[in-house]
Amino acid sequence: MALLLTIAGPLIAQPERPAVLPFPEGRPKMVSGKVMRELHAQFQTPFKYGVVLPAEEGELIDCPNVFRHDGRWYMMFVSNRDKVGYQTLLAVSDDLLHWERLGPILPFAQEGWDAWQAAGGLALYDTRWEDATHELGTFAGRYWLSYLGGHQQGYETDPLSIGLASTHDPVAVRPWERLAENPVLSPMQSDVRDFEHTTLYKSAIVRDEAELLGAPFVMFYNGKAPPYGQETIGIAVSHDLRTWQRFGPGPVVNNVGDAPWAISGDPQLVKVGDVWVMFYFGAFWKPGAFDTFAASYDLVHWSKWGGEHLVESSEPYDKTFAHKPWILKHDGVVYHFYCAVGDQGRVIALATSEDLRRQD
Repeated sequence: MALLLTIAGPLIAQPERPAVLPFPEGRPKMVSGKVMRELHAQFQTPFKYGVVLPAEEGELIDCPNVFRHDGRWYMMFVSNRDKVGYQTLLAVSDDLLHWERLGPILPFAQEGWDAWQAAGGLALYDTRWEDATHELGTFAGRYWLSYLGGHQQGYETDPLSIGLASTHDPVAVRPWERLAENPVLSPMQSDVRDFEHTTLYKSAIVRDEAELLGAPFVMFYNGKAPPYGQETIGIAVSHDLRTWQRFGPGPVVNNVGDAPWAISGDPQLVKVGDVWVMFYFGAFWKPGAFDTFAASYDLVHWSKWGGEHLVESSEPYDKTFAHKPWILKHDGVVYHFYCAVGDQGRVIALATSEDLRRQD
């Protein structure tokens, strides 16, 4: 029993799980190479502005998620201080370039399945590439985030599961309310798939008005599997954000064919015309860690970009890793926020489609 507790953490009463939904049958329509090249051209950010959110003493920061509310810009990001565990914080900006920390919005619970890990990401954000407001959508009168949670201290210590939290005010510096049904997805559940047996990482929840997969809410997340710790991206769907049904027997974005220890993770979804685009980071099937993308018409069958990375290491502050994207277009300028690891530690950096340093 002690071994079980060490591996699985606090025992959680698991309700009966719904059956895993099958992938759709029939020949899918894939995104052509021509369209992929056209998409890649739209996402170019060759001008590295630099570090926009530095780390404090003993701190690692990660996972920028950017939205707009009441005329100001906000960044949800995660912080691991002294490698105790992740908490979720908020920062504010008036120009997307200069950021001020506000404080924590998902702190340590200090007990239960998510006692020492609470790394959040936006849910129901505006997925439009063109003419986006970048404001958050609501459900049941509340704003939502999803987060990876765990009961052990450390840096992303296994096992990790996925929970949800909500609030009436997404920019108030106070704790969001964790969902009573948490964790909604866990590696200990009976319907867990091979690619997510070890841990579940960062998730992105989008609202699909067309309900291509039979439900309005679709979650993309990366899971880790033995024996090499490879990470791939899979899907779950929901009608109410509380009960989630796994979709498909395996991942939808998978690069482990190139290296058994490859990582594909931290998805962000946008809609460009009739094409869904998934920005995500890759690592170790090519040198280092970098940001890339895939594209799909049906949210299940994804064409992966294999050309020039969207962002990669090139500066002292991102010489080790340049990864974990949040990409948006505003007033004709593309902003690519990412986690940079280099001579300034683990920080948030920005690359843009125009040289904004000359305007700063």
